[in-house]
Amino acid sequence: MADYGAMAQEHWARWLPTRYSSIPNPELFFRELGEEVEKEIDSLALELEGADPHQESYLDRVGRMKGARQRAEQIVLQERVRLDPEPGADPDEEPTAPPATEPGLALPLVVGPEDPEYQQILEEEQRAQETLRRGSDH
Repeated sequence: MADYGAMAQEHWARWLPTRYSSIPNPELFFRELGEEVEKEIDSLALELEGADPHQESYLDRVGRMKGARQRAEQIVLQERVRLDPEPGADPDEEPTAPPATEPGLALPLVVGPEDPEYQQILEEEQRAQETLRRGSDH
């Protein structure tokens, strides 16, 4: 089962118990839901990325793509996975795990030096630029 399916199953079992209990085959239902959610997130992320700006650096592109992916995930999960609780679900009970993205959380637009992947991305960009320079010399 995709991670999104497991996330949905956990959320629904806790916050939508009536709806959850009416699902004839929860394993199949949540596996399929997880796959659908993943496809929707992929599609929306591509849409949110938009066209590649002219002369965008590699780091800017990675940041733009990561930000679009996080925003797409936030939107789709809210619409398909983290549905509002049913009446009678205990809103005071603390969830077992925090959500992957918090609503209203500012998303990074670029990867910065504080990001653990920054050095690796910087090295990849330098190698790509060197390859382009070598290719233009011939």
